Amino acid sequence: MPPAYDAEPTTLPPADPDDLGGLVADTVLDGARYGVCTLRAASVRGDSARFRGEPRRDALLTARFGTGDQALILVAVATGARGAPGAHRAAAEACHWIGRAVGRSHQRLVDDIHAARRDDLKSGLHRLTDRSLGKLRASATEQGIPPQEYAADLRCLLLPAHPDCRTRVFFGVGEGGLFRLRDGAWQDIEPQVGRSGTTGDTALGLGSLSAETPGGDRLTMDLGIPTPPSPYEPAPEQPREPFRFRASVARPGDALLMCGGGLADPLRGEPALSAYLARRWSEGTAPGLAEFLVDTRVRVKGYADDRTAAAVWEA
Repeated sequence: MPPAYDAEPTTLPPADPDDLGGLVADTVLDGARYGVCTLRAASVRGDSARFRGEPRRDALLTARFGTGDQALILVAVATGARGAPGAHRAAAEACHWIGRAVGRSHQRLVDDIHAARRDDLKSGLHRLTDRSLGKLRASATEQGIPPQEYAADLRCLLLPAHPDCRTRVFFGVGEGGLFRLRDGAWQDIEPQVGRSGTTGDTALGLGSLSAETPGGDRLTMDLGIPTPPSPYEPAPEQPREPFRFRASVARPGDALLMCGGGLADPLRGEPALSAYLARRWSEGTAPGLAEFLVDTRVRVKGYADDRTAAAVWEA
Protein backbone atom coordinates (compact mmCIF):
# COMPACT_ATOMS: atom_id res chain seq x y z
CA MET A 1 0.00 0.00 0.00
CA PRO A 2 1.25 3.51 -0.74
CA PRO A 3 1.91 6.02 2.07
CA ALA A 4 -1.18 7.83 3.31
CA TYR A 5 0.28 11.33 3.07
CA ASP A 6 0.54 13.45 -0.06
CA ALA A 7 3.79 13.11 -1.94
CA GLU A 8 4.33 16.89 -2.12
CA PRO A 9 4.29 19.64 0.53
CA THR A 10 0.89 20.94 1.57
CA THR A 11 0.87 23.23 4.63
CA LEU A 12 3.64 25.71 5.38
CA PRO A 13 4.86 26.09 8.98
CA PRO A 14 3.59 29.18 10.84
CA ALA A 15 5.72 32.31 10.46
CA ASP A 16 6.59 34.91 13.07
CA PRO A 17 6.92 38.35 11.41
CA ASP A 18 9.58 39.28 13.97
CA ASP A 19 11.62 36.12 13.43
CA LEU A 20 11.57 35.43 9.69
CA GLY A 21 15.20 34.34 9.90
CA GLY A 22 14.03 31.33 11.87
CA LEU A 23 12.00 29.89 8.99
CA VAL A 24 13.22 26.52 7.72
CA ALA A 25 12.99 25.57 4.05
CA ASP A 26 11.15 22.37 3.17
CA THR A 27 14.18 21.03 1.27
CA VAL A 28 17.93 21.71 1.23
CA LEU A 29 20.26 20.28 -1.43
CA ASP A 30 24.03 20.57 -1.79
CA GLY A 31 27.02 18.87 -3.34
CA ALA A 32 30.70 19.14 -4.25
CA ARG A 33 33.68 17.23 -5.64
CA TYR A 34 37.15 17.18 -4.09
CA GLY A 35 40.04 14.87 -4.86
CA VAL A 36 38.66 11.41 -5.55
CA CYS A 37 35.32 11.86 -3.81
CA THR A 38 31.99 13.35 -4.85
CA LEU A 39 29.60 14.58 -2.18
CA ARG A 40 25.82 14.78 -2.33
CA ALA A 41 23.72 16.01 0.62
CA ALA A 42 20.01 16.61 1.08
CA SER A 43 17.53 17.34 3.86
CA VAL A 44 13.79 16.98 3.22
CA ARG A 45 10.83 17.66 5.49
CA GLY A 46 9.00 14.46 6.31
CA ASP A 47 5.49 13.62 5.11
CA SER A 48 4.10 13.92 8.62
CA ALA A 49 5.57 17.40 9.18
CA ARG A 50 4.37 18.52 5.75
CA PHE A 51 0.84 17.38 6.54
CA ARG A 52 0.78 19.08 9.95
CA GLY A 53 2.48 22.29 8.86
CA GLU A 54 5.45 21.71 11.16
CA PRO A 55 8.98 22.85 10.34
CA ARG A 56 11.68 20.39 9.34
CA ARG A 57 13.44 19.44 12.58
CA ASP A 58 16.49 18.09 10.76
CA ALA A 59 19.33 20.48 9.99
CA LEU A 60 22.12 20.08 7.43
CA LEU A 61 25.44 21.91 7.25
CA THR A 62 28.05 21.52 4.50
CA ALA A 63 31.21 23.62 4.82
CA ARG A 64 34.76 23.80 3.47
CA PHE A 65 37.56 25.05 5.70
CA GLY A 66 40.93 25.86 4.18
CA THR A 67 42.10 25.74 0.58
CA GLY A 68 43.82 23.40 -1.85
CA ASP A 69 45.08 20.04 -0.63
CA GLN A 70 44.85 21.26 2.98
CA ALA A 71 41.10 21.86 2.80
CA LEU A 72 38.69 19.94 5.01
CA ILE A 73 35.03 19.37 4.18
CA LEU A 74 32.56 19.01 7.03
CA VAL A 75 29.05 17.62 6.68
CA ALA A 76 26.91 17.87 9.82
CA VAL A 77 23.42 16.41 10.26
CA ALA A 78 21.37 17.19 13.36
CA THR A 79 17.88 16.11 14.44
CA GLY A 80 15.95 17.99 17.11
CA ALA A 81 13.96 16.29 19.86
CA ARG A 82 10.66 14.85 18.71
CA GLY A 83 7.64 16.89 19.82
CA ALA A 84 9.71 19.82 21.11
CA PRO A 85 8.54 23.24 19.81
CA GLY A 86 12.09 24.46 19.21
CA ALA A 87 13.44 21.24 17.72
CA HIS A 88 14.39 22.87 14.41
CA ARG A 89 16.24 25.69 16.18
CA ALA A 90 18.15 23.26 18.39
CA ALA A 91 19.22 21.21 15.37
CA ALA A 92 20.40 24.30 13.50
CA GLU A 93 22.29 25.53 16.56
CA ALA A 94 23.99 22.15 17.02
CA CYS A 95 25.24 22.31 13.42
CA HIS A 96 26.40 25.89 13.98
CA TRP A 97 28.44 25.05 17.08
CA ILE A 98 30.14 21.96 15.65
CA GLY A 99 30.86 23.82 12.43
CA ARG A 100 32.47 26.64 14.34
CA ALA A 101 34.54 24.23 16.46
CA VAL A 102 35.75 22.16 13.50
CA GLY A 103 36.46 25.26 11.44
CA ARG A 104 38.67 26.75 14.13
CA SER A 105 40.60 23.48 14.48
CA HIS A 106 40.56 22.41 10.85
CA GLN A 107 44.32 22.68 10.21
CA ARG A 108 45.13 20.47 13.19
CA LEU A 109 42.44 18.01 12.12
CA VAL A 110 43.83 17.84 8.58
CA ASP A 111 47.33 17.22 9.91
CA ASP A 112 46.08 14.46 12.22
CA ILE A 113 44.15 12.76 9.41
CA HIS A 114 47.11 12.86 7.03
CA ALA A 115 49.54 11.64 9.70
CA ALA A 116 47.15 8.97 11.04
CA ARG A 117 47.33 10.36 14.58
CA ARG A 118 44.32 8.30 15.56
CA ASP A 119 44.29 8.99 19.31
CA ASP A 120 44.61 12.75 18.87
CA LEU A 121 41.91 12.73 16.21
CA LYS A 122 39.42 10.69 18.22
CA SER A 123 39.92 12.49 21.53
CA GLY A 124 39.92 15.89 19.83
CA LEU A 125 36.66 15.29 17.97
CA HIS A 126 35.11 13.85 21.14
CA ARG A 127 35.89 17.03 23.02
CA LEU A 128 34.78 19.32 20.20
CA THR A 129 31.47 17.45 20.09
CA ASP A 130 30.96 17.57 23.85
CA ARG A 131 31.81 21.26 23.95
CA SER A 132 29.39 22.02 21.10
CA LEU A 133 26.53 20.13 22.77
CA GLY A 134 27.42 21.83 26.04
CA LYS A 135 26.85 25.18 24.35
CA LEU A 136 23.47 23.86 23.19
CA ARG A 137 22.55 22.99 26.78
CA ALA A 138 23.68 26.44 27.90
CA SER A 139 21.48 28.01 25.22
CA ALA A 140 18.51 26.03 26.53
CA THR A 141 19.14 27.36 30.04
CA GLU A 142 19.34 30.94 28.76
CA GLN A 143 15.98 30.49 27.01
CA GLY A 144 14.38 28.85 30.03
CA ILE A 145 13.83 25.58 28.12
CA PRO A 146 14.43 22.15 29.69
CA PRO A 147 17.72 20.87 28.19
CA GLN A 148 16.12 17.57 27.15
CA GLU A 149 13.65 19.53 24.98
CA TYR A 150 16.35 21.68 23.39
CA ALA A 151 18.67 18.88 22.32
CA ALA A 152 19.76 17.23 19.10
CA ASP A 153 21.34 14.09 17.71
CA LEU A 154 24.47 15.18 15.84
CA ARG A 155 26.34 13.20 13.19
CA CYS A 156 29.29 14.45 11.14
CA LEU A 157 31.60 13.48 8.30
CA LEU A 158 35.09 14.87 7.71
CA LEU A 159 36.44 14.59 4.17
CA PRO A 160 40.03 15.70 3.48
CA ALA A 161 40.43 17.32 0.07
CA HIS A 162 43.90 15.87 -0.60
CA PRO A 163 43.56 13.61 -3.68
CA ASP A 164 45.87 10.95 -2.17
CA CYS A 165 43.95 10.68 1.09
CA ARG A 166 40.90 8.39 1.18
CA THR A 167 40.41 8.52 4.96
CA ARG A 168 36.77 9.23 5.79
CA VAL A 169 35.99 10.20 9.37
CA PHE A 170 32.60 9.83 11.04
CA PHE A 171 31.81 11.10 14.54
CA GLY A 172 28.85 12.21 16.59
CA VAL A 173 26.20 11.29 19.13
CA GLY A 174 22.66 9.99 18.90
CA GLU A 175 20.63 7.90 16.52
CA GLY A 176 20.94 7.51 12.78
CA GLY A 177 22.91 5.40 10.37
CA LEU A 178 26.28 4.95 8.72
CA PHE A 179 26.31 2.61 5.73
CA ARG A 180 28.79 1.60 3.07
CA LEU A 181 27.83 0.39 -0.38
CA ARG A 182 30.56 -1.90 -1.64
CA ASP A 183 30.37 -4.29 -4.59
CA GLY A 184 26.64 -3.64 -4.88
CA ALA A 185 25.80 -4.63 -1.29
CA TRP A 186 25.06 -2.50 1.77
CA GLN A 187 27.18 -2.83 4.91
CA ASP A 188 25.83 -1.35 8.16
CA ILE A 189 28.99 0.13 9.70
CA GLU A 190 27.35 2.22 12.42
CA PRO A 191 29.82 2.27 15.36
CA GLN A 192 28.43 0.42 18.37
CA VAL A 193 28.88 2.01 21.78
CA GLY A 194 30.99 -0.17 24.08
CA ARG A 195 31.49 -0.22 27.81
CA SER A 196 33.70 2.85 27.72
CA GLY A 197 30.92 4.86 26.07
CA THR A 198 32.94 5.41 22.91
CA THR A 199 33.93 3.25 20.00
CA GLY A 200 35.22 3.39 16.47
CA ASP A 201 37.68 2.14 13.93
CA THR A 202 41.10 3.64 13.53
CA ALA A 203 42.26 6.12 10.95
CA LEU A 204 44.76 5.76 8.16
CA GLY A 205 46.39 8.83 6.69
CA LEU A 206 49.06 9.38 4.06
CA GLY A 207 51.87 6.87 3.96
CA SER A 208 51.17 5.01 7.22
CA LEU A 209 51.45 1.26 7.76
CA SER A 210 48.23 -0.70 7.71
CA ALA A 211 46.55 -4.01 8.43
CA GLU A 212 43.52 -5.70 6.90
CA THR A 213 40.32 -6.24 8.85
CA PRO A 214 37.80 -8.98 7.98
CA GLY A 215 35.72 -6.32 6.25
CA GLY A 216 38.63 -5.34 4.04
CA ASP A 217 39.40 -1.97 5.65
CA ARG A 218 43.01 -0.96 6.04
CA LEU A 219 43.31 0.29 9.58
CA THR A 220 46.02 1.14 12.08
CA MET A 221 46.01 -0.77 15.36
CA ASP A 222 44.00 0.32 18.40
CA LEU A 223 45.60 -1.00 21.59
CA GLY A 224 42.90 0.38 23.88
CA ILE A 225 45.32 2.82 25.51
CA PRO A 226 43.50 5.77 27.15
CA THR A 227 43.65 8.82 24.94
CA PRO A 228 45.62 11.85 26.15
CA PRO A 229 44.06 15.27 26.76
CA SER A 230 42.79 16.93 23.61
CA PRO A 231 45.19 19.16 21.68
CA TYR A 232 42.25 21.18 20.35
CA GLU A 233 40.44 22.77 23.30
CA PRO A 234 40.28 22.64 27.10
CA ALA A 235 38.32 19.76 28.57
CA PRO A 236 34.55 20.35 28.64
CA GLU A 237 32.08 19.11 31.19
CA GLN A 238 31.53 15.37 31.52
CA PRO A 239 29.93 14.00 28.32
CA ARG A 240 26.24 13.13 28.55
CA GLU A 241 25.83 11.20 25.31
CA PRO A 242 27.80 8.17 24.05
CA PHE A 243 30.29 9.29 21.43
CA ARG A 244 30.53 7.37 18.18
CA PHE A 245 33.64 7.43 16.00
CA ARG A 246 34.78 5.62 12.90
CA ALA A 247 37.66 6.40 10.58
CA SER A 248 38.59 4.11 7.72
CA VAL A 249 40.01 4.16 4.24
CA ALA A 250 37.61 3.94 1.32
CA ARG A 251 38.16 1.78 -1.74
CA PRO A 252 37.61 3.01 -5.29
CA GLY A 253 33.96 2.42 -6.17
CA ASP A 254 32.69 2.66 -2.57
CA ALA A 255 29.76 4.84 -1.60
CA LEU A 256 29.49 5.98 2.02
CA LEU A 257 26.12 7.10 3.39
CA MET A 258 25.58 9.02 6.64
CA CYS A 259 21.98 9.79 7.54
CA GLY A 260 19.57 10.63 10.32
CA GLY A 261 17.01 8.20 11.66
CA GLY A 262 14.44 9.27 9.09
CA LEU A 263 16.36 7.41 6.36
CA ALA A 264 18.33 4.94 8.49
CA ASP A 265 15.17 3.34 9.89
CA PRO A 266 13.54 2.47 6.54
CA LEU A 267 16.91 1.39 5.11
CA ARG A 268 17.22 -1.13 7.92
CA GLY A 269 13.55 -2.06 8.00
CA GLU A 270 12.46 -2.15 4.36
CA PRO A 271 14.51 -4.44 2.09
CA ALA A 272 12.90 -3.03 -1.04
CA LEU A 273 14.26 0.45 -0.30
CA SER A 274 17.80 -0.75 0.44
CA ALA A 275 17.77 -2.85 -2.73
CA TYR A 276 16.50 0.07 -4.82
CA LEU A 277 19.17 2.46 -3.54
CA ALA A 278 21.87 -0.19 -3.97
CA ARG A 279 20.93 -0.53 -7.64
CA ARG A 280 20.75 3.23 -8.15
CA TRP A 281 24.03 4.05 -6.40
CA SER A 282 26.22 1.17 -7.64
CA GLU A 283 26.62 2.53 -11.14
CA GLY A 284 30.14 3.78 -10.53
CA THR A 285 29.42 7.50 -10.72
CA ALA A 286 27.65 9.81 -8.32
CA PRO A 287 24.12 10.88 -9.25
CA GLY A 288 23.39 14.50 -10.05
CA LEU A 289 21.87 16.70 -7.36
CA ALA A 290 18.33 16.30 -8.66
CA GLU A 291 18.72 12.53 -8.97
CA PHE A 292 20.09 12.25 -5.44
CA LEU A 293 17.15 14.22 -4.09
CA VAL A 294 14.68 11.94 -5.89
CA ASP A 295 16.43 8.85 -4.52
CA THR A 296 16.46 10.04 -0.92
CA ARG A 297 12.76 10.90 -1.16
CA VAL A 298 11.58 7.42 -2.17
CA ARG A 299 8.59 6.93 0.11
CA VAL A 300 7.93 3.90 2.31
CA LYS A 301 4.64 3.32 4.13
CA GLY A 302 5.06 3.71 7.87
CA TYR A 303 8.10 6.02 7.67
CA ALA A 304 7.13 9.69 7.58
CA ASP A 305 9.98 11.50 9.40
CA ASP A 306 12.36 14.06 7.93
CA ARG A 307 15.05 12.56 5.73
CA THR A 308 18.56 13.95 5.82
CA ALA A 309 21.51 12.22 4.19
CA ALA A 310 25.02 12.82 2.95
CA ALA A 311 26.66 10.37 0.56
CA VAL A 312 30.22 10.19 -0.76
CA TRP A 313 31.18 8.36 -3.95
CA GLU A 314 34.79 7.28 -4.47
CA ALA A 315 36.24 7.58 -7.98
